[in-house]
Amino acid sequence: MISLFSLLLTTGPVLHAAPVSKPNFVIILADDMGWGDLGAYNPASKIPTPRMDKLAAESQRFLDAHSPSGVCTPTRYGLLTGRYSWRGKLKSGVLQGYAPVLIEPDRPTLASHLKKAGYATCGIGKWHLGLQKNQKTDYSQALTPGPLDVGFDSFFGIAASLDMPPYAFIENRGLKSPLTGTIAASKMRREGGGGFWREGALGEGFTHEGVLPELHKQATAFLDKQQPGQPFLLYLPLTGPHTPWMPTPEFRGKSKAGWYGDFVCQVDSLVGSLLDTLKARGLANNTVVILTSDNGGHWKQSDIDTFGHLSNASWRGQKADIHEGGHRVPLLVRWPDQCAPGLSHSLVCLTDIPATCASLAGIPMGKEGFEDSISFASTLLAGKQGARTSMVHHSSQGMFAYRKGPWKVIEGLGSGGFTAPALELPQFGGLEGQLYHLIEDPCETRNRWASDTFRAREMLAEMQTLRDSGKILP
Repeated sequence: MISLFSLLLTTGPVLHAAPVSKPNFVIILADDMGWGDLGAYNPASKIPTPRMDKLAAESQRFLDAHSPSGVCTPTRYGLLTGRYSWRGKLKSGVLQGYAPVLIEPDRPTLASHLKKAGYATCGIGKWHLGLQKNQKTDYSQALTPGPLDVGFDSFFGIAASLDMPPYAFIENRGLKSPLTGTIAASKMRREGGGGFWREGALGEGFTHEGVLPELHKQATAFLDKQQPGQPFLLYLPLTGPHTPWMPTPEFRGKSKAGWYGDFVCQVDSLVGSLLDTLKARGLANNTVVILTSDNGGHWKQSDIDTFGHLSNASWRGQKADIHEGGHRVPLLVRWPDQCAPGLSHSLVCLTDIPATCASLAGIPMGKEGFEDSISFASTLLAGKQGARTSMVHHSSQGMFAYRKGPWKVIEGLGSGGFTAPALELPQFGGLEGQLYHLIEDPCETRNRWASDTFRAREMLAEMQTLRDSGKILP
């Protein structure tokens, strides 16, 4: 097992000079990429990630960063709105490709907030936050409300995950090409299939393998058009390495972790190419690059046994779970000459990105919205411990957990997600939940509920207060 804690003892960065203009923001959200996939986080990774490792060396690398959920839709909602998804109508699970819009009318978002401050805003990639208000999205009509109604000047991408129909590109408010056919379902690679996807409608000329290259092309084109002095936001939620694992031929066999590892290699190359574009366009020095993932890796024990690769390092569980493997994610933030490279063990949630970007840009947050967003700009600029001291975790099946300092209490038994057993019913006189000390027991192997029941119940009561309050406290 790699040492998760030798990393935690490093000192933070130092304050740098104030920027002369508002910074640009490039937010790259990988899909299902685990904490242990990057060599910078896991030296024993079976996947070469040279470009992301180089970015890590130039960035503040957060060791205690978390997605607000163990799955993708609620994380995307949280990142853009600065608000936990469970405060709204999505209490568990994810949206499908025909679901109505999730972000509430008039709710401020990262994009709308920056746009009001003069930013050009562009979204490219996997939306997965619903389209239109209909019970079922009608793709023959204008796709509004959608990305352009929550602050983006332009959008190019797909409606939901790459394994969910309809399979077609969206450009702004409509399909780039009509839905002219259907495609049969395919099994997962680990089951001998060609890459997992569901049966459904297929757009003219659309291929699963071609999506990530097209997103790469679109993002490069956007960056090529930008000029120094006009601040911009590029929100880039990638479709990989989520299923279907579809690396293009030049990346096949590049890793020692099968199709999945090869797909991560393609993501790594894409990230590196975009960083090169920023440098070539003279934009790198005043651009904040944020790289993270929407949740942990979807990596089963059978995958670990087959490849010897720990996608989620030594954290317990995987994507969707309430345990650390479900929501502890890589987080790299680079801003040359402003944020000193180094390690940070400040507690961070991806809901904190809106408040942090606003702080770095010198834009007041206002009184409405962003209820669960706490800026960690002081960590980036001055190496201070972050203001966040607690966090609410949420699994795919709606199980809650509460983190406070080194302690983590889970409101129930089981994983709450993909790892069996997902849910265990308490036995008469037995344990009601789970309590772990993450410094002494980072892999969540020793449940302290029985020996410290008072602490567990006290933390659950505090979490309930935060859930009922409509706003989390630092």
